[in-house]
Amino acid sequence: MRFFLISDNIDTLVGMRLGGIEGVLVHERAEVKSALSQAMQNRDVAVILITQKLLTESSEMVYDLKLNRKCPLIVEIPDRHGSSHISTSISQYVREAIGIRI
Repeated sequence: MRFFLISDNIDTLVGMRLGGIEGVLVHERAEVKSALSQAMQNRDVAVILITQKLLTESSEMVYDLKLNRKCPLIVEIPDRHGSSHISTSISQYVREAIGIRI
């Protein structure tokens, strides 16, 4: 099982590659859809990392996959375009999902 990155930022892509995580660089909604489709079909991919900016631009598509598919896990990561308040986002997800405030 491995990770796969979908990024709009070359710096994030290079940094993840240095860490052994493969990925693609995309900029348009159609490219995001194609990259997600290919990653979802690859049985070796357990976690898809997607940058905040791309998730925001393609939120309906990503959330539909998150709700209707068990694998792989899709995780939003911050990059230079995103906010650094990822713990706030995680707390909000938990609160919305199970109704507990952290």
